[in-house]
Amino acid sequence: MLAVKHMSPAPPLHCSFSAPIQTLKPILTLPLIPFSKKDKFRFRCELTSFGKPQKWAVEFDSTTIPNPRPVLMASTATLTSSPRNAKKVCLFYCAETKALAERIAAESDAIELRSITWRTFEDGFPNLFISNAQGIRGQHVAFLASFSSPGVIFEQLSVIYALPKLFISSFTLVLPFFPTGTSERMEEEGDIATAFTLARILSNIPISRGGPTSLVTFDIHALQERFYFGDNILPCFDSGIPLLKARLQQLPDSDNISIAFPDDGAWKRFHKQLQHFPTIVCAKVREGNQRIVRIKEGDPKGRHVVIVDDLVQSGGTLIQCQKVLASHGAAKISAYVTHGIFPNRSWQRFGEDKGGCPANGLTYFWITDSCPLTVKEVKNKPPFEVLSLASSIAATLQI
Repeated sequence: MLAVKHMSPAPPLHCSFSAPIQTLKPILTLPLIPFSKKDKFRFRCELTSFGKPQKWAVEFDSTTIPNPRPVLMASTATLTSSPRNAKKVCLFYCAETKALAERIAAESDAIELRSITWRTFEDGFPNLFISNAQGIRGQHVAFLASFSSPGVIFEQLSVIYALPKLFISSFTLVLPFFPTGTSERMEEEGDIATAFTLARILSNIPISRGGPTSLVTFDIHALQERFYFGDNILPCFDSGIPLLKARLQQLPDSDNISIAFPDDGAWKRFHKQLQHFPTIVCAKVREGNQRIVRIKEGDPKGRHVVIVDDLVQSGGTLIQCQKVLASHGAAKISAYVTHGIFPNRSWQRFGEDKGGCPANGLTYFWITDSCPLTVKEVKNKPPFEVLSLASSIAATLQI
């Protein structure tokens, strides 16, 4: 539907009906561009304010409007980005995710931060309190979680299970990093796939008034893990790769970028999102009792090579990949992972390339803020640079 507004005072509109002619004053509010001053314009509308709707036509001569300078615009009903139409969301968070929650709220006036009191009893078990619980009735509610260690999962699960039962309209769990994703399969009888265990726990979150819980997570280790979740939860698998692509476009050598994958798994996971870049695929091969990294396909010579994977822990594979790329002539080497876990401060293994020596240092090491504890440790420490998920999460909360 289009609406019309004249930039200068408009004459009355003469409306033709089967009944005698009536004169109406224009009341709509958006402007129209005439094709020429001599053109006449005809609009067909339906008048529904009468007892029986009637179709009518409006005619006016643009020459009667002095210096028309109108603009064609869509009806405000179609502007979904308008704050008036944005879904209001109450966002709760844990202690670790406070900084990310504040960045998310800064992305949209429709997102309001709400607090939880995190305490413990003398025996160490959680003593939790949701502030103004009655005030969120009928609201869209989200919780920003961080399962960084088994010790914090129980207290957050207690809140996650409580929020949907407070008569809220909908509930969204934002878990940027799904921590047991790498334990998704059994290699021999007796192995326990804890990815399935956590998925099953989350699948039993109580249903809110609006239906099943929505789960937002980024770059889960294996896409088949979506089938671990039950019917009472709706998993939304997002990716941090668009943030990387936007950052690469800002580099002065953006036209000399190649993407390297440390193994076939990373290639399968990300190559379609990065297919417009030249690609290098590495692989681990066995030589005697050792497994070493070799280049399987692609040529890094003279290129700024960016190694891409979903996560990093000790960093051993990335370092081997870095060295083999440097030995084959890469001019610069950087790395990107969505989830920088770095147990035991293993991020310290990665230094900055200060003098064109890519075998000994990285130009950049990009991570997202999916692991808040890591972000605190590497902040302002080259070569690390944090790409925030805040805008992506804020947009997803509007779905």
